[in-house]
Amino acid sequence: MKLQMMLSFLNQDINIIEKSLEETIHAESPILHQASLQLLQAGGKRIRPIFVLLSGKFGQYDINKIKNVAVALELIHMASLVHDDVIDDAELRRGRPTINTKWDNKVAMYTGDYIFARAVELMTEIKNPDAHKILSNTMVELTIGEIEQIKDKYRFDQNIRDYFRRIKRKTALLIAASCRLGAIAADVDERVQKKLFQFGYYVGMSYQIIDDILDFTGTEKELGKPAGGDLLQGNITLPVLYAMEDPILREEICKVHENTSRSEMDRIISLIKQSDVIEKSMAVSDHYLNKALRIVEELPQNKAKRALRDIANFIGKRKF
Repeated sequence: MKLQMMLSFLNQDINIIEKSLEETIHAESPILHQASLQLLQAGGKRIRPIFVLLSGKFGQYDINKIKNVAVALELIHMASLVHDDVIDDAELRRGRPTINTKWDNKVAMYTGDYIFARAVELMTEIKNPDAHKILSNTMVELTIGEIEQIKDKYRFDQNIRDYFRRIKRKTALLIAASCRLGAIAADVDERVQKKLFQFGYYVGMSYQIIDDILDFTGTEKELGKPAGGDLLQGNITLPVLYAMEDPILREEICKVHENTSRSEMDRIISLIKQSDVIEKSMAVSDHYLNKALRIVEELPQNKAKRALRDIANFIGKRKF
């Protein structure tokens, strides 16, 4: 089942989120506005806003209130992508030129900062101080994750614990915060809030591991960028860490640098895919996915609970 079909009961509210996103990134500066719009129009699954909306369904759901949280979380995610693209010197994002490619790094960095600022401004509509504490802590962790990714580039001696800590900060905590903040905005019982946060964390870990697998198994058309891009940029992911347990593969992988040719990258990707590392990485993703599904069973029964279960399975089994 496609994601859109699972969430058909949210279609109207998702459309409101899309409209609000476009309104929020409007800027008086033509360059800021064009650059922000370039990123928005590249699309995305809007996973974080969806989790905000679904979590709000466990309480006093009011789209006019909860939309501010949903838009803010998506903007934070978008801003982090802009900064990521500068760090990685990426040329494509979802098949479109990145902001740093179309303009330059300075415009990209200030665009990311502008989008972050708009997110924080939106969150002021939520008066609960816990919401602001959670959001600020999440942004701190996200920033630390970004710095760790820079520090760990081409560091082939890192271990799996380093990887898990990095994806926790860069991906899982923002998805977990989306669930918790959506619940707070709808005055959901605190016990349920905590369950939703746990669910989001486990789903976020599974989501990122699948992303890292797809970087090797997906096509350029599916990924919107060349396969193996993470490794070429020096980002050491779970499949790579498992592959380096083989001395022969380790020797090949450790030769990778930013100017490695496309043909050489294709050869290394083929070697990785011929090994068992994709299956081993999938097993770890499934471990987190199953933890998320067990949390779902502890939530109150409603349509949102079923949707969370369906989305978790979609995320854990997606092909691109």
